[in-house]
Amino acid sequence: MAARILIVDDNQSLAKNLRDVLSGDPDLDVEVSLAETGAEALGRAQKDGFEVAVVDVKLPDGSGVDLIGPLREACPHGEIVLVTGNATVNTAIAALRAGAFAFILKNFRPAELISTVAQALEKIALKREREEFERRYRAIVDAADVLIVGLDASGDVTLWNPRLAAMTGVSTEAALGGALPDNIIDEDARKKFCQAFVAVRDGGGANEIEVGVRDAMGAIRRVRWHLSPVRGSGKRIELVYGIGIDVTERRALERRAADAEALNAMAPLALGLAHEIRNPLNAAVLELHLLARGIERLEAPAARDPMRARVRIVESEIKRLERLLTDFLELARPRAPQREPLDLGRVVDEVLDLEAEAIAAHGLELVRELAAGVVALGDVEKLKQVVLNLVVNALDVMPQGGALRARVGADEREAWLSIGDTGPGVDPNILAEIFDPFFTTKAAGTGLGLAIVRKIVDQHGGRVVVDTKKGEGTTVKVILPRG
Repeated sequence: MAARILIVDDNQSLAKNLRDVLSGDPDLDVEVSLAETGAEALGRAQKDGFEVAVVDVKLPDGSGVDLIGPLREACPHGEIVLVTGNATVNTAIAALRAGAFAFILKNFRPAELISTVAQALEKIALKREREEFERRYRAIVDAADVLIVGLDASGDVTLWNPRLAAMTGVSTEAALGGALPDNIIDEDARKKFCQAFVAVRDGGGANEIEVGVRDAMGAIRRVRWHLSPVRGSGKRIELVYGIGIDVTERRALERRAADAEALNAMAPLALGLAHEIRNPLNAAVLELHLLARGIERLEAPAARDPMRARVRIVESEIKRLERLLTDFLELARPRAPQREPLDLGRVVDEVLDLEAEAIAAHGLELVRELAAGVVALGDVEKLKQVVLNLVVNALDVMPQGGALRARVGADEREAWLSIGDTGPGVDPNILAEIFDPFFTTKAAGTGLGLAIVRKIVDQHGGRVVVDTKKGEGTTVKVILPRG
């Protein structure tokens, strides 16, 4: 495509000669247009654009030097060559400061003009090539499904890609020009990251480090960073690029695999232990039943009532022990779930009815948003266990009252249920561990409730998503394949 040349000169005879010189050169592929005044030139530039404008300094409606700024604004990629018969040093300096590419004195030779225009066109081509490379580079950085951060020698952010902005909730505009945002990396991890950065900047070798990064929801994500130095023209390291990969799910899978292996090894022990424990438990339940009968035959209320209370306490503890034993067996050696269509709303509704007394005792507001006709494929009893465990957890974190939200919904591919509370929320630092067996923050907890939830959901080919905010509560969403 021919390069557009704009010649601005009120001397039409000279302007036509310049046009003939440029368009007649075999090495230049140009299309030349003429303008007599600055206003006409600006109009042509705004309409058609130009690659090179050859402008006379003295024009009928102003100075060619003053025209440089408007022309560059109208066509930012264009270059401007000034032509004059009476040049001074101050005029030349003013022209170059205004953005002129070159300054040519009249009575120039045609070869000088051709050479100057050719150099301007070459500069434009290089500039466009560089911008194209930058555009492709930016597209790669923006599209990459990895976290990318660039830090200058002082540690200030020079690059913050959209993937990193989306994960942390810190926009690119907010991150650029300053140090790493304090709220995305905990103090200990931040110190570790800074030490790795300094080692790369001063030592010149790449480095890898894994630290926790706080996401937009406040949860801690495990990110493995590869830090690489970039040297400037003087061999001095000017930038350090960090390429981060979110390994949270990988670490969770590794931990779950290790847990599964440990539990599989414990399965024979669990079965034997269950047999040995249940026999004395059954005997204790029978003896307790007989003891309760004997207490009822006592005539003195002063002796009977305290003994009744003690029996209730023992019954409660035996039931808790039986539940713990059942949970442990479910986790260590679960039976395969049945596969049958079921109404997910009905499953949730029945569990809520079962726990209605406990919900009322906690003084909770119960909100049911159970869409009708949501069919999932699964095991009714196992999914009831999932809902029950989630409801019990919600009750435990709201001893002083609050709201319990139960929801059921679906899209074309998946059905889901969620149990939400208005409790204190989950600490982001432990969010990745709450589904681990025996991990608990409760004084009398077993740490098996959520582990069983995840185990059952995994068996159904589903997944569990936790949405929590400190001081606002937690919602656990169970997503299942549709029936």
